[in-house]
Amino acid sequence: MTAMPVVRAVWSDFGGVLTPPIDRDLQAFCDREGLPAAAFRAAMAEVARPFGADVMAPLDTPLLSEEEWARRMADVLARDAGVKADLSGFGERWFRGRQTNDAWLRFLRELHDAGVFVGMLSNMPPAWDRQWRRMIDPAGLFDALVLSFEVGCRKPERRIFEIAAEAAGVPAEACVLIDDSAANCAGAEEAGWQAVHFTGAEQAAARLRPLLTAPSDA
Repeated sequence: MTAMPVVRAVWSDFGGVLTPPIDRDLQAFCDREGLPAAAFRAAMAEVARPFGADVMAPLDTPLLSEEEWARRMADVLARDAGVKADLSGFGERWFRGRQTNDAWLRFLRELHDAGVFVGMLSNMPPAWDRQWRRMIDPAGLFDALVLSFEVGCRKPERRIFEIAAEAAGVPAEACVLIDDSAANCAGAEEAGWQAVHFTGAEQAAARLRPLLTAPSDA
């Protein structure tokens, strides 16, 4: 059996990896705002439906401004669930009280300090750029950032993985994506990358460490 190439560039997702699971953050947001989480999820799917992609696609390429997305969300919530919602300034409110996954952050710092290329590859809305940087200072941690709103494509599209590999200066097979989305991991693998489906910091670190080391000749 052919051994996998040694990983030379580690690319971490943001939401759901450097933060708690997205479903947990969404539930916390809805609880704070007094909104029914099931109706909110359904509204996100309805707003995204015309774009033929997942629920975050309208925001993170972006196909809609945050203001237009919030207006459409409020309209759908009122029409379909009878819920009156003010979602103005959504990004600031979404990030309020949001926590960092400190265990994964520490692991990435260890890798970076050991000389491993560490990047962040995220489907990120432009309106959220300031907020995530308040949570995690990228300076001295990430060697490169590839954010969907800056490059005009998003995971799991092949092009965003090509851009990230070029930024790292290594071939696709030497890159690994750490992501909580199975679809994004599959997209990375289709682009020739390796991937670790993230379910927790300890699990992901255990999966990643062997990929960073050449197999023994013994």
